[in-house]
Amino acid sequence: MGFVFKKVSHKFSDVVLSFAAGVMLAAAIIGLILPSLDYGGKAPLLVTVIGVFCGALLVNLMDRIVPHLHRLTGVDTENHPEKSKQLNKILLFVMAIAIHNLPEGIAAGVGFGTGNAMEALTIAGGIALQNIPEGMVIIGPMLSSGMSHGRTFFIALITGIVEVVGTLLGYFAVSLSSAILPFALAFAGGTMLYVISDEMIPETHAHGNEDASTYSLLVGFCVMLIFDTLLG
Repeated sequence: MGFVFKKVSHKFSDVVLSFAAGVMLAAAIIGLILPSLDYGGKAPLLVTVIGVFCGALLVNLMDRIVPHLHRLTGVDTENHPEKSKQLNKILLFVMAIAIHNLPEGIAAGVGFGTGNAMEALTIAGGIALQNIPEGMVIIGPMLSSGMSHGRTFFIALITGIVEVVGTLLGYFAVSLSSAILPFALAFAGGTMLYVISDEMIPETHAHGNEDASTYSLLVGFCVMLIFDTLLG
């Protein structure tokens, strides 16, 4: 759907980014942080809280690294400095999606590695359906920043490959993966919460489209909630 739109207005961009924030918010809470508590072992709350803050701190550090990744986007930020800040936000957003895909993949891999095929298929199916809106919402912001269709598709593809890597790790190292999964889930949730609060919501409320952005976030959250409930 993102590739359908070539030129987007500020309002449309804010609405799409807010929808993405809602999707990420639901994925972070329902798909990552709550499962982290379920798998947390002897001290689930401690593991989850530490994981969330470690994830947030990582994104805080990544904020300094992201400007050095602008060349990967193919966007001319030297002659168009106004695009540099926009790219920082979008790349952080995409990197958070990629990071959160790793523990999701590990969870699916662990399911298959333990031999419980039905449970594994349920987990994998839920992750697959959640990835549909997640994949859709990262296309629009990248295109609006000036990235070519080819680079946008390639970067989006990389975020999916991260999940495949996680699945292989989970499958071939079941015992180790099971031990680190609670922390990894909370860690990924923390990265997403940080990006939503620090980058996405302020950006979507900076151009006079607060009401539309707020309702779009709620729609995105409810879409993921519906996906998760139907698969529950």
